[in-house]
Parts: sequence; C-alpha cells; structure tokens
Amino acid sequence: MEQRLSLITLGVADLDRSRAFYADGLGWTPSTLGSGEVVFFQAAGVVFGLYGRAALAADAGLPDSDGAGFRGVALAYNTRTRDEVDAVLALAERAGARITKPAEEAFWGGYSGYFADPDGHLWEVAWNPGMEIDAAGHVSLPPDP
Repeated sequence: MEQRLSLITLGVADLDRSRAFYADGLGWTPSTLGSGEVVFFQAAGVVFGLYGRAALAADAGLPDSDGAGFRGVALAYNTRTRDEVDAVLALAERAGARITKPAEEAFWGGYSGYFADPDGHLWEVAWNPGMEIDAAGHVSLPPDP
C-alpha cells in the first residue's frame, strides 16, 4: 500500500446544512461531481467528502450511532501565519461552528485552537513555524534528521 491519503469522508446528519457550513460559511468550493447524496471538495491533494451518516455507516457495514463526545479523530487545517489561526476560528464560529478550545500558544512551539462543525466533527486550526505550506496548499513535513 502506498503511503498516501486520497479521500476523507465525514458522515453528517443533514447534508444540506453541512454543505452550507463548508461552502457558504467557510468559503470552500464544492465539486460538480457526485450526486445529491454526497458533496465533494478538492482540498489541496486530498478530496474532502460529506455523506449522510446513516448511509455511510450502512456502506461500511456498521450500525449508525449518534457519535456524541470525543470520537478519537481530529482533522487539521494548518495556516501560513499565526494571525490566520484567529481569523479562521472566527470564520468558523460565524458559520455555525462551536469553538471547543480558543487559540493559544502550543507546547510544540506553534499556536492552535479547535472548533466542532455542526455535526461535532473536530477541527484543529494551527500555525506551525516548522511546517511549510506551498502555494497549492500542500503541507510538507521537515526532512528527517
């Protein structure tokens, strides 16, 4: 298996509400691909998808659950500047997100905070001075020592 990630799909309770949050609220451009049952966004080198939670659970052969509380997963959006962290968190909150942790200096030398989208999916917004983001939005780890 190649070391890469192709698609991240979030199971959502209300596809229209989630589409509006990401497209209208955060300003992401949805793809014209897909059906009325799934929404895709090109996110640098990864495709980000929204799909009905019950349908996604059924597709995976699992029962649906409410997913309350911490789910053991956090998505991350890295910024190019420290100030952009605060701006993105404010944008997410205006769009309907709940700030779970306001931005603060991080133990690893950066600056980060967290929000939960309308379905409770956790996002970290972080500025990491040791991580480069190219013009296309691709994040690269520093070389191994």
